[in-house]
Amino acid sequence: MKALITGASSGIGRDMARYLSSIGYDLIIVSRDEDKLNELKDDLNTNVEVIPMDLTVEANCENLYKKVKDKNIDVLINNAGFGLAGVFNKTDFKKEMSMIDLNIKAYHILTKLFVTDFIKRNSGYILNVASSAAFQPGPLMTTYYATKSYVYSMTLALYEELRHKKSNVHISCLCPGPVNTNFNNVANCEFKVKALSSEFVAKYAIDKMFKNKLLIIPGFTMKLGYIFGKIVPSKLKLKIIYNIQYRKVSGRK
Repeated sequence: MKALITGASSGIGRDMARYLSSIGYDLIIVSRDEDKLNELKDDLNTNVEVIPMDLTVEANCENLYKKVKDKNIDVLINNAGFGLAGVFNKTDFKKEMSMIDLNIKAYHILTKLFVTDFIKRNSGYILNVASSAAFQPGPLMTTYYATKSYVYSMTLALYEELRHKKSNVHISCLCPGPVNTNFNNVANCEFKVKALSSEFVAKYAIDKMFKNKLLIIPGFTMKLGYIFGKIVPSKLKLKIIYNIQYRKVSGRK
């Protein structure tokens, strides 16, 4: 059994690697940070291949697939990503373009390439890591919310295509709320809601993935938030989200 995990050097991706290794999976772990990947490899008891790679570069996504396509991968976990907080007309344009490349294009390319192989052999699991941000627009984190909405929509649509084919390929979308990772520092914001541990979220997500759960939302509070978002009028929801985001970015305009 073998799993490929992107964004495996820290946070949820790192803890997914640890959990999968603990249940016997060999791993291919991918990130830009080779040192952290090697540190993780040294902590694991199964076979681990380290691939340092920047997936904001489109060609690297295709090169990654070519490098591993013949290695009998059973599980693909698209986890690499980052966020950015601030007013839309003032946030860094180049950083946003990199975010779109990583949060959308890398997911799209790797999902498309691997699911094609998985369909041919009629087996495999794909876990796309989105966010509770996927469920609505996010003023003051506009681009990040939009990228996660893309992942959520793509994953659900592909799920239905696979179901219609009666395929044994399974795809899931993980949509956590706040998690104790380095996300805050990169996004330049601070969560005001109590965060879950990345260890809990990683184990919860993988367990649900193997049970063929489509939408994976860890934590009772986030499940309530998902339901709440379905019934609140759009303009009121935007006002609520803006106020939450405003506090999150510590009052920056």
